[in-house]
Amino acid sequence: MYRYDEFDAAFVRERTAQFSDQVNRRLTGELNEDQFRPLRLMNGLYLQLHAYMLRVAVPYGTLSGRQMRKLAHIARTYDRGYGHFTTRQNIQFNWPRLKDVPEILAELASVEMHAIQTSGNCIRNVTTDQFAGAAADEIIDPRPVAEIIRQWSSLHPEFSYLPRKFKIAITGAPADRAAIRFHDIGLQAATNAAGDVGWEVWVGGGLGRTPMIGKMINGFVPNEHLLAYLESILRVYNRYGRRDNKYKARIKILVHEEGLETIKAQVEAEFSEVRGGVLTLPQEELDRIGSYFAPPSFEDLPATPIDIARETILDPAYGRWLDNNIFSHYRPGYASVTISLKPIGGAPGDATDAQMEAVADLAERYSFDELRVSHEQNLVLPHVRVADLRAVYDGLVEAGLAEGNAGLITDMIACPGLDFCALANARSIPIAQAISHKFAAPERQAEIGDLKIKISGCINACGHHHVGHIGILGVEKKGTELYQITLGGDGTEHASVGKILGPGFVADAVPDAIERLVDVYLGRRETPDEPFIATVRRLGDAPFKEALYGTT
Repeated sequence: MYRYDEFDAAFVRERTAQFSDQVNRRLTGELNEDQFRPLRLMNGLYLQLHAYMLRVAVPYGTLSGRQMRKLAHIARTYDRGYGHFTTRQNIQFNWPRLKDVPEILAELASVEMHAIQTSGNCIRNVTTDQFAGAAADEIIDPRPVAEIIRQWSSLHPEFSYLPRKFKIAITGAPADRAAIRFHDIGLQAATNAAGDVGWEVWVGGGLGRTPMIGKMINGFVPNEHLLAYLESILRVYNRYGRRDNKYKARIKILVHEEGLETIKAQVEAEFSEVRGGVLTLPQEELDRIGSYFAPPSFEDLPATPIDIARETILDPAYGRWLDNNIFSHYRPGYASVTISLKPIGGAPGDATDAQMEAVADLAERYSFDELRVSHEQNLVLPHVRVADLRAVYDGLVEAGLAEGNAGLITDMIACPGLDFCALANARSIPIAQAISHKFAAPERQAEIGDLKIKISGCINACGHHHVGHIGILGVEKKGTELYQITLGGDGTEHASVGKILGPGFVADAVPDAIERLVDVYLGRRETPDEPFIATVRRLGDAPFKEALYGTT
């Protein structure tokens, strides 16, 4: 796991001191809110509907137990006893007092964390596959490259004031578990004819008002030239991206309006200038950064099959957890564990200070002091011995975190919505809670299988509703909160944007509407193993639309 170097420590310390002075000037009235706004946003501090919100960076979603304990301490001491894990693999504190923020930042710095570049028109937190460095299907661990990108992009003088915010995601596996095709830049590990590992580069993806699937701009960029290629893309965007209209300022609009080939030609022209220069990554530097992510001291264990059927008979809840929350590890005798932050009736992504402490304890005892935040608002213990799975489960039961629903219909993504966000048009959390109650029965969830519901409280799409198998978008019409339903979205390597099925539903009608869609699937799937998204693609949206609105 990466540790701060002298530069990291110095710039975080200096920024914390600088922002402490800015906060004091705001509190004394020397700065008004308009003057303070750009300063606080540079430090991850938002003014939400009811209070300030602090967004803390978790680079590539990787945390130690010590860092998680500090987040628990902050939640308990400076907030209301919980934090909210986000789709950017960050954590948000929704109720800090402004006067306490400098002290919070100092506490974060003490465990090598900060809130820099979690807001503003800059390169945001780089996200990646939550199973990076552990997955059995992985080509390469992407986290060393993600760390190099973090270092390159932190306080980059040329890219601190981009036309709009800029998001990068990276995955080292053929299966896209980081939604790279819906980012400004997406990177996916690839090999060339010689067997060398490099990166496919995708550009111009994104959600929000104009959802777009990214386009591949280069099929293979070697590690040594990756930073130079990324810098070339950012320079083209910084030069030509629109600044006159924030709704058309993202790179996806530039790619769409100019065309991929035009953008690619400009990027290649830039690349020819910078390739081979100071941005070249020597192998020794890659090896140095990679050493921070060296595999832990695994035991040499035999492959250990998990008899899920037997465990389900003995303990149905444990069997469900094994069936849904365990992911294949590349080392025999080990597994990765998803800790669901989606209890029935809970707010997706929330964890209490006590739960964070419990997860830190489990990471330290059973996962080599390492845990992850997923972009699906769950936590992960990446390296657990199969022999320790029962002990981990028992610990999660005690913490109220043992829901065995990863990937199922109740494992929903939801933004904070109108309960917190000043931009939202409608509430998201109560909709998620009502749907989870509707489908709470484990047998019902198992019958449905893999189904991703994603909920956003406004068109900004922080809940990724566009790429939900079923997406729900909150809108406001004549003072009433309504919810549009989309169908057929997919954030994986089979990327697709969901289609709006028709007029929105009032809040109370949403769970029944979702049930009607599910009933069509169960009645029309070809086999019990055909996933929901496959049935939708085979049938089209007509039968689902009819189930919601009748014949037209």
